[in-house]
Amino acid sequence: MRPDAPRPRPRLAALLIGVGSALLPPAGPALAAEPLRAVVELFTSQGCAVCPPADQMLGELARRPGILALTLPVTYWDYLGWKDTLALPPFSERQRAYASAHGERQLYTPQAVINGGAIVVASDRPNVERILRETRALNTLRVPVASEEHGERIIVEIGADADPGAKGDVWLIPVLRHRPVSVERGENKGRVVVYVNVARGLQRLGPWTGQPAQFEVPRSTTRVGEADTYVIVVQGASGGRPGRIWGAAKGPGL
Repeated sequence: MRPDAPRPRPRLAALLIGVGSALLPPAGPALAAEPLRAVVELFTSQGCAVCPPADQMLGELARRPGILALTLPVTYWDYLGWKDTLALPPFSERQRAYASAHGERQLYTPQAVINGGAIVVASDRPNVERILRETRALNTLRVPVASEEHGERIIVEIGADADPGAKGDVWLIPVLRHRPVSVERGENKGRVVVYVNVARGLQRLGPWTGQPAQFEVPRSTTRVGEADTYVIVVQGASGGRPGRIWGAAKGPGL
């Protein structure tokens, strides 16, 4: 649905981001247990009447091997009578940045991006599945990403890429794995919606130039907004707008 519409419309979009992650040999507990082939970001809202089916789909995708599925609740539907209890302004800004990067003038939910590029309506399950098949065939998540936990510190290792133009930023995203929400007002009044892998922030660790890099962060960085795990994402950027995702890794329990 779109902010300029008189009421929410059944516009869903799946923002799927493909991330190929071949893990580095770990010296301790690894952040991810297997390579990833796709990252799925779903922009959704508790105030969006047409979002629950997409929220359910994301939960199904989260259980698939090789897929990193993330829920990013946005704030711009709060005026409809129910303030989203999980939404954060940075997620609305991130969706706006994606729209700008792809020449889209309007925002809508639920929306998803595939591999930092393909934008698709999330209610269009066949199209979502088609894009996931394409990301698997292209093997776009080829940059190694791994993490080790040492006491109260987390060491993040990013590998190199053969493409001389590969560069971007390394992000740590705290994640709340599971949260049912009883919506008391607005478009979803009386519904209990279950959210999976809810992002609780976007924390930039630093730049990646295409060469091997290491970052060290305190574990407290991941313990925000009731988060109980985290993910690492290496993503290109142009003019402050998010671009292709080069690699990613899941945190404990994902």
